[in-house]
Amino acid sequence: MDDPKLLDAYSQAVTAAVRRAAPSVVNVDVAVPGRGSGNGSGFIFTPDGFILTNSHVVHEAVAIGVTLQDGRSFQADLVGDDPATDLAVLRVTAAPLPALEGGDSSALQVGQLAVAIGNPFGFECSVTAGVVSALGRSLRSLSGRLIDNIIQTDAALNPGNSGGPLVTSAGEAVGINTAIFPAGQGICFAIPMNTAKWVAGRLMRDGRVRRSWLGVAAGTIGLPRRMTHALGLALERGILVQGIEPGSPADKAGLQPRDIIVAFGEAVTPDVDALHRVLTEEVTGHAAALTVIRRGAKVTLEVTPAEAPTRAG
Repeated sequence: MDDPKLLDAYSQAVTAAVRRAAPSVVNVDVAVPGRGSGNGSGFIFTPDGFILTNSHVVHEAVAIGVTLQDGRSFQADLVGDDPATDLAVLRVTAAPLPALEGGDSSALQVGQLAVAIGNPFGFECSVTAGVVSALGRSLRSLSGRLIDNIIQTDAALNPGNSGGPLVTSAGEAVGINTAIFPAGQGICFAIPMNTAKWVAGRLMRDGRVRRSWLGVAAGTIGLPRRMTHALGLALERGILVQGIEPGSPADKAGLQPRDIIVAFGEAVTPDVDALHRVLTEEVTGHAAALTVIRRGAKVTLEVTPAEAPTRAG
């Protein structure tokens, strides 16, 4: 294809994605004692009024309002927020509402089209487009927590974009835009949709996420088939340890950077989301086997998960 046709195809992909996704994107206005008002973004993910956004957008808010693309405004209730993943769920009393379909973030590939929709600086339903720059990043949240398996994109984000969706060319949400890297340009981050689905389910059920904690920063990586075959492992991916919190259960267990976690107890852990799913409150305080690959060999450590630290304030 010549350049004009390529550009036209790109434009059509972006505009089609926006047509599908934009009606579900909302502007979130908050009032916080001592800080006044603020705003961010979110998107409707169920027709009966549940909305995903960032925890840091709504944390400590005494009043939350949302405005839809069609101009309707509603007062929203905070169903629950989870600072550990910087996610929150709101609820408005209105139905049916235009819900945005959640895609499979584990199927993302570096280089594919990524479209961010949000309300930077209050400019409603602003659209930026780029690509998925990298997968499996780790990011320290404003609360000091490490968020794992982050999507990196060069789709431009600005203050107010937080909580809005990162969507594919099919118009499916695959991430929740959460942060920029202030020292760089075109380095922006989104929480994977698969993580958001799991967290949202817990928040809708319990109002909070009860979990255990190991204290590692990690990302999912592919494993060479020759290695897994030699070690007798029936999986193609593992969890690369990128950092360890001093004094954490992982630190006490002897986990090291560059170790690759492949199992917790009897549960195979091919990715970070799988590890999060087994780190429930039921395993807090109970010793378990942690299977890792270290310098090409399979090593078993004993780790005792602790209760996840609560956010101060």
